[in-house]
Amino acid sequence: MTGARKARQGVVISDKMNKTVVVLVEQLVQHPVYKKYIHRRKKYKAHDPENHCRVGDRVSIVETRPLSREKRWRVQSIVRSATE
Repeated sequence: MTGARKARQGVVISDKMNKTVVVLVEQLVQHPVYKKYIHRRKKYKAHDPENHCRVGDRVSIVETRPLSREKRWRVQSIVRSATE
């Protein structure tokens, strides 16, 4: 039985590669002992087949099959464009 695909939202920080963007996802998590909230940041390489994404765009990415050595995500949609 297959589960639901993971989805994340983040900001495009690099679009220099062909058909690939680097998305920075920031998550607010609570420390297990001290109960203080911490910003966790992680970079994902996501597939952008039409090269629509630009630096600063807020995008939604979804998990997919391995597309290259480091690419396991693809851009689902552009939530907010950087030019707005």
